[in-house]
Amino acid sequence: MILSVRKWVQRFKFLVTFIVLTYLMYLLLAVISEWIQPADRYKEPGGRAVKVFQPGRLAEEPDGMIDRLRMFYWYGQ
Repeated sequence: MILSVRKWVQRFKFLVTFIVLTYLMYLLLAVISEWIQPADRYKEPGGRAVKVFQPGRLAEEPDGMIDRLRMFYWYGQ
């Protein structure tokens, strides 16, 4: 059996290049996903926006589920 060192070196270079490029692609996708994702999804909205769910309001005004659902669809949220 004849083993070609040149072929094994080329295969090893290809394998190392493939692993390095795969890792760089993984890092790039991780950076992009962090950039796209909002900082805090559950913070109080700013401007004229209103949070749909307010826990204190449910204790003060006991509206039924149908009324809350109707309000939800009325405002188009």
